[in-house]
Amino acid sequence: NGQLVVPQTETRLNEGDRLLVVSNLKNIDVIEALIGQRIDMNREEWKKLDSQLVSRRISITRSAINGRSIGSLRLRNLFGVNITRVNRAGVDLIADSRLALQLGDRVTVVGSEEAIANVEKFLGNSLKRLREPNLISIFIGIALGVLVGSIPFMIPGIPQPVKLGLAGGPLIIAILISKFGPRYKLVTYTTMSANLMLREIGIAIFLACVGLGAGGNFVETVVNGGYIWVGYGVIITLLPLLIIGVIGRKICKLNFFTLMGLIAGSMTDPPALAYANASAGNDVPAVSYATVYPLTMFLRVITAQLLILIFL
Repeated sequence: NGQLVVPQTETRLNEGDRLLVVSNLKNIDVIEALIGQRIDMNREEWKKLDSQLVSRRISITRSAINGRSIGSLRLRNLFGVNITRVNRAGVDLIADSRLALQLGDRVTVVGSEEAIANVEKFLGNSLKRLREPNLISIFIGIALGVLVGSIPFMIPGIPQPVKLGLAGGPLIIAILISKFGPRYKLVTYTTMSANLMLREIGIAIFLACVGLGAGGNFVETVVNGGYIWVGYGVIITLLPLLIIGVIGRKICKLNFFTLMGLIAGSMTDPPALAYANASAGNDVPAVSYATVYPLTMFLRVITAQLLILIFL
C-alpha cells in the first residue's frame, strides 16, 4: 500500500507486495520460483518510497560481538532492523543468520533512524577502536607457527622426518587463527594501511634476500654453463602456467582477474600478486590467490622434502 516496512519473523506476505531481496546471483531463479516474478525497480525508486527507513553502514568494534553469529544477536527482535550486507576486508558477504561477525566488519543496517542509533551503540561503530593495532594475534601466530613448523612428522617408509618449516608452520597457524580466532575472542582485524605495510615490507625483504642470495655468483654461474639450467628453469616454470591458464580459461571459464590470482598463487609469487592487484584495480586476484596459496605452499614444503628423502 505504498508503505515501506522492515519485515519481521511474524510479518505476513500478501499478494501484490514488493520485496527487495539481497542474494547470490545463483539463487535468483530459486527465489523467483518461490516468491514470484522479478520486477524492474532500481534503488532510486525504492528510496522514493523510503520516507521512514534509512540504510547505514556500521562498523563492528565491540569485542563482545566478535565471533557471534548474526542470528544470535537478535537485532530484528530487539531493535526492529535488518542486516542486509556484511563487508569484510573489502568483500561483500550475504548477511546469513549463521555468519559469524568479526571485529572490523562493516554491516549494512536498514531500519528507522532511532533504531539504527541504538544499533550503533550496540555494535560499537568506533573508528578509534579500529585504529588500535592488534599485535597480540600477529605475535601469537608467529610463535605458534615456528613451533608447529619445527615439529617432525614421521612418514612410513621414509627414514627421515618431514617438517613444515618456517614457511609452512606460520601459514597453517594463520589459517587456523583466521578460522577459529573470533570463536575464542581473538581479534584478528588489522587496519588496511597496516596490512598493506606488512605486505609491502614482506615483499621487499623477500626480493632483497633472493637478490643477495643469488646475485653473488650470478656471472660465474652463467659463464660456466648455468644458462642451460636457466633455460630448463624457464621451461619448468612456463609450461605448467600455460597449462593452468588454458584449463582455467577454456574449461573452467574463469575470468581474467581470477586467473591472474590463481596463477600467482600456484607459484606462491607475491610480486606477481602485487602486479595483478595493481592491474586489476580490485581484490579479485587476491581472493583467488588466497584460495590456492595455502595448499600450494603446504604441498611445496612437503613434496620437496619427500623427493629428497626418496631419491637421495
